[in-house]
Amino acid sequence: MTSPSVEVRNVTKAFGRGPEAVRVLNDVSVTIHEREFFTLLGPSGCGKTTLLRLIAGFEEANAGEIKISGAVVNHLPPFKRRVNTVFQSYALFPHLTVEQNVAFGLEMQDLSAADRTRRTMEALELVRMAHLAKRRPAQLSGGQQQRVALARALAPRPEVLLLDEPLSALDLKLRKEMQIELKQLQNDAGITFIFVTHDQEEALTMSDRIAVMQGGKILQIGAPIDIYERPQHRFVADFIGDSNFLTGPVASDGRDGLRVRLDGAGSVPCPAAIMPGNEITLAIRPERALIVPTDSTDRHLAAEIAQVVYLGTATLYQLRLGNGQTFSVRQGNVTGGRQTLAIGSRVGVSLPADALNVVEA
Repeated sequence: MTSPSVEVRNVTKAFGRGPEAVRVLNDVSVTIHEREFFTLLGPSGCGKTTLLRLIAGFEEANAGEIKISGAVVNHLPPFKRRVNTVFQSYALFPHLTVEQNVAFGLEMQDLSAADRTRRTMEALELVRMAHLAKRRPAQLSGGQQQRVALARALAPRPEVLLLDEPLSALDLKLRKEMQIELKQLQNDAGITFIFVTHDQEEALTMSDRIAVMQGGKILQIGAPIDIYERPQHRFVADFIGDSNFLTGPVASDGRDGLRVRLDGAGSVPCPAAIMPGNEITLAIRPERALIVPTDSTDRHLAAEIAQVVYLGTATLYQLRLGNGQTFSVRQGNVTGGRQTLAIGSRVGVSLPADALNVVEA
């Protein structure tokens, strides 16, 4: 395990005073490792950008401690912290060339003119923009301006690069391309990236680890596969991708052990050792559920197909369970011309035990 790059310990942040104060971060703690691509993911207002600004030094915490490379930085202004920030708006100087924009961030450092030029061109080479060094921002595309902003932030060689939704201004196709490029850039630069986004696909595509935030708290931290496949909270399962939720009491079954009884819809395996009688909520992804022929046992959930949506790579079935609950199943279209099931068909739904997760409400 690498050394900690950024440590946040029991940080609280509120705006305003007295009864009018709004607490946006509530006792948040997280450790981010060297050379890690770490993403703060959550909806608007969850506190992710505030946490980034606290690390950068643009805001001051009401309580708690922030360390960068082992040193407490709570009292340090932004320009004395070994971090740089890339914002949503690239904030390039329109009257300066690409080269001059990147070199601007080096002016405050005690470097010779030759060293500044060398560092500027190294940063531009890193983002593949050296051939456009003499152009001005108005002569660049949105993606090219994005790369210049990244080069300007990387040129001073920060220990940590903070990125506040830097891809949000790009169109969808370019944004997807830049996701892959940004991860490659982080590998090439060899420094810690802390990335803020509300876009689940961005987080899953680029991150080594993700912290899912909601209501000023971190609900879960993990690798993308852990966050997606093993969510611990209903919010996490619902915010990242699509999920079905099933709630019912745990009952002991002599044939198969513990099962969760769903009133009017059958039962499903209980994936954890939970005391019978306790009510729990299970989450399952639509692509992990299987449509099977109906039978007379309660091993499968009884359902009726209510809607069929062709998505190209997959077909989405909206089912109605025996208790009236809506349930989604996504089946991949592995061969062309796949025949879909008709609306109104009676089917069974099989839920593998390893695809079910117990989540907190």
